[in-house]
Amino acid sequence: MKGSTMPKFAANLSMLFTEFDFLDRFEIAADAGFQGVEYLFPYANTPEEIKQRLDNFNLKQVLFNLPAGNWEVGDRGIAVDPTRTDEFRLGVPQAIAYAKALGCNQVNCLAGIVPAGVSQEQAIETFVANLRFAASELEKAGISLVIEAINTRDIPGFYLTNTSQALDIIEQVGSKNLRFQYDIYHMQIMEGDLAPTLSQHIEHIQHIQLADNPGRHEPGTGEINYPFILQHLDNIGYQGWVGCEYKPKTTTLAGIGWLKAFNQI
Repeated sequence: MKGSTMPKFAANLSMLFTEFDFLDRFEIAADAGFQGVEYLFPYANTPEEIKQRLDNFNLKQVLFNLPAGNWEVGDRGIAVDPTRTDEFRLGVPQAIAYAKALGCNQVNCLAGIVPAGVSQEQAIETFVANLRFAASELEKAGISLVIEAINTRDIPGFYLTNTSQALDIIEQVGSKNLRFQYDIYHMQIMEGDLAPTLSQHIEHIQHIQLADNPGRHEPGTGEINYPFILQHLDNIGYQGWVGCEYKPKTTTLAGIGWLKAFNQI
């Protein structure tokens, strides 16, 4: 691995440094060596508040999600809910405004849990229509759209659960502005076969996230061979960011040694 560039790592501020208030996490992440940040949502803060932190600590805003309903009451996205299409569409310009202000060139759409009484046919029809709308509007603003498959153990009933399903939906949407966000942790649970899948579909993958399994803790705490996987990403030419979306086993700073090891290679 000598001479390896290794991917660029972004701190997921929804899961890392949670010992600190959200706006204070930017400085802590920069001090820990991160050059980029991502998180679930920016909307509880003004764009100006967040932009100030990005500028002050020389951080790149890598990713956040489109508005996804009411997270606190259990929404995990609304893109497959035919009764909430208007709400979904109203969220797109809101995301665009934040992305432009923060210099962020990609956002993620969470499919959500299929509501009771909604058929699979209705769910996919709604999802495809919403993605077509969002991909088109975001493209006009120079922002990419990604979709993410999530394991059904952590979010039972989540609509989008594996790579082949995601790629099929991308094909149905038919927009060059829609690509796949591959979460190594979720896909280890749902399908395994990480390295071959990454190799086969890397041209469709725009963003990658990581955590180890079991536990969703930092790399090196579980079964995934992260030295191999991260080297593999280099070998197949992945140029994007890797979001560190894991739950620290103790504190973030206590478990950050894995990242320092990779950066020293």
